[in-house]
Amino acid sequence: MSTQPLPLAGVTVVAVEQAVAAPFATRQLADLGARVVKIERPDGGDFARGYDTAAQGLASHFVWCNRGKESVAVDLKDPRGLALVRRMVAGADVFVQNLAQGAAARLGLDAATLCAAHPRLIAVDVSGYGAEGPYAHKRAYDMLVQCEAGLVSVTGTPERPVKSGIPAADIAAGMYAFSGVLAALVRRGTTGRGGPVEVSLLDSLAEWMGHPLHHGMHGGTAPARTGLAHAVIAPYDAYPTADGGLVLLSVQNDREWRRLAEQVLGRPELAGDPEFATNTARVTGRAATDAVVAAALAPLTAAEALARLDAAGVACARLNSVAELADHPQLTARDRWREVESPVGPLRALLPPIVFPDAPEPRMDRIPSLGQDTDEVLTELGVPEAELKELRGAGVIA
Repeated sequence: MSTQPLPLAGVTVVAVEQAVAAPFATRQLADLGARVVKIERPDGGDFARGYDTAAQGLASHFVWCNRGKESVAVDLKDPRGLALVRRMVAGADVFVQNLAQGAAARLGLDAATLCAAHPRLIAVDVSGYGAEGPYAHKRAYDMLVQCEAGLVSVTGTPERPVKSGIPAADIAAGMYAFSGVLAALVRRGTTGRGGPVEVSLLDSLAEWMGHPLHHGMHGGTAPARTGLAHAVIAPYDAYPTADGGLVLLSVQNDREWRRLAEQVLGRPELAGDPEFATNTARVTGRAATDAVVAAALAPLTAAEALARLDAAGVACARLNSVAELADHPQLTARDRWREVESPVGPLRALLPPIVFPDAPEPRMDRIPSLGQDTDEVLTELGVPEAELKELRGAGVIA
C-alpha cells in the first residue's frame, strides 16, 4: 500500500523545450509527480511532433518524451505571449529551456536572468556546447555531438565507424538536466534558494566517454572499434547459432574461462593451455579464441546455447530485435507495460526505471495535442475569457 506521495508532487515546471534533450528531462520530472507545462509555438509546436508518424500517426520521439505534460501554445515572439510565459515562470519551481544558443537570453528567459528575478526558481539552460567558447553558437544535433565527443570513433567495426542507434547525446544531457534539477531542489530545501543549472550535450556525452577517454589519454591509444566484441576482454562477442540466432557471451576473468572451457566448449584442456588460460593471451589470440567458441555454439539453437551458458555461470544474452524487446519476457513478468492516453487513443509505454515501492505508480498521463491546455492554464493564471479570445484571434495563442 502507498504510504508516501510521488517525490515531486507539488512541484511545478515550465518548459520552453523542443526535440529530445529537454523534453526527456522534463518527462522524468512529470513521471515522478511534477506538473509540467510545456510551452509550444502556435504554428506547429515542438518540431519533434513532425519527425515521423510511426506511433499510430504521432511522432515516436514526441510520444516517448512528452507524456504527462500540459501543452500551452504561445507565440514568444509577441510581447503579449512572452509576458504570459513570464507570469507562468514567476509561479513555478523549475524552468527548463533548450532554445538555440542566445535565443533565451534575447527573450529574458535564460537561467541567470530568471533566477535574479526569482530567487527560489531553479532554471535550467540546456545547450549543445555551453554558453561560451568557440563552439557556443554551432548547431548541435545529436549525431553531430556524437561525432564531436568521439563516440562515433569508438563505435562500429574496424572498417567503419557508426553513430549510436539511439540519441545518446540528447539522452545524456536530458538525464543530467533531470538530476541537476533534483540536486537543486534538495539544495533549495536546505537554503531556500534556487539558482541556475547549466547542462550541455557535449559535456554530458564527454563524461559518458570516460573509459575510452582515460584509456586513450593515459594508455596512449584509444580502444579500437570492435563491433560487438570488447577491446580488452575475450571472449566477448556475438556468436551465431544453428537456428539463425546470435548469442553474446562475456568472460570477465580466468575462472569463468575455465568454466566455459569445461562445461560449454567441452574442451577442458583449454582451461590451462597457455594460449587461452589468461585474458591477455585470449585477447592476443582473439581469432583463435573466437573460433573455438563459435565452433562449440554453432550446432546449438540459441535457447540451447543460453541454457548451457547459464548453467555454467557464464554471462550471456540473446541479440534481440526491437520487436523482441517489446515482448521481452522479463518486462512482461515484472508488469512493466502500461497504456498512455494520446490524441490517437491508448499507446503502449514502459513504466519509468525509477521505482518507489512505498509511493503510487509513476504518473503516465496523456500525451497532449498542441495547445490542448492553453485555455485552462491561462485561465488559472487569471487571464479573462475576453482576453483569451483576443489573443487567439491575433495568433498569440492557440
